[in-house]
Amino acid sequence: MSECSGSCGSCSVSSCGDRTAQGPSKVEPNKRSNIKHMIGVVSGKGGVGKSLVTSLLASEMQKKGYKVGILDADVTGPSIPKSFGVPKNLTADEDGINPAYTESGIKVMSVNLMLPQDDLPVAWRGPVVSGVIKQFFDETNWGEIDYMFVDMPPGTSDVFLTVFQSLPTDAIVTVSAPQELVGMIVGKAVNLAKSLEVPVVGLVENMAYFKCDECDKEHHIFGEPQGAAVAERYEIPAVATLPMDPKFARLVDAGKVEEYDVAGALDSIIAKIEEL
Repeated sequence: MSECSGSCGSCSVSSCGDRTAQGPSKVEPNKRSNIKHMIGVVSGKGGVGKSLVTSLLASEMQKKGYKVGILDADVTGPSIPKSFGVPKNLTADEDGINPAYTESGIKVMSVNLMLPQDDLPVAWRGPVVSGVIKQFFDETNWGEIDYMFVDMPPGTSDVFLTVFQSLPTDAIVTVSAPQELVGMIVGKAVNLAKSLEVPVVGLVENMAYFKCDECDKEHHIFGEPQGAAVAERYEIPAVATLPMDPKFARLVDAGKVEEYDVAGALDSIIAKIEEL
């Protein structure tokens, strides 16, 4: 095999370790930072609420007194800065890029913090996106971080492999919606994580129900919740459910997602994360 040029887009070698699942990351952590635990928030499908779950988990851990960071790996569809109302005031020094901060002090790095307009498209090929994620991790002055959450894009291709083979990932939380099809697609991400020897600590079933203001009854808009059954099928130790709640949209649009009260809904998954 000839020496690697680093250009995966034009490479014809299918057995390269950079593009196939070959075990957990062996990469050393960012030398300028002390990131104790890294958790990916994943799904095999888009539109199930990975960014929301990332935001809520990070906010809850910050409220518990931990030092928290978010790496927005959804490079072509970044929403973390908007959710937290993070201003575009990134700075850099001789050591690297200084992350932005949310109102409560969560450190954030996202491509949208570097764009002149929020709605400018990021039309990059997979190898470029993967390279940017590595740079976000390696070249950001994260400092002391107890828990780093990685907001993943949907699917199980380039970025998934980049994060789990090139970053020191400890575990994943997977996100689903109450549909059998979504549960099956989530299983793809879970099975790939297991093949990479990355543990799955929990499943969040988003949009599991809508609670009526008048009758106080829970209505299952997308059908009966299936989170518990999916978790049992894939041997996921903790499961949580989140409702369809108009407050989510209002607070995210206002950049105030940290103000949402999850009322203990994520406690079982947070407990598993704290055990890492």
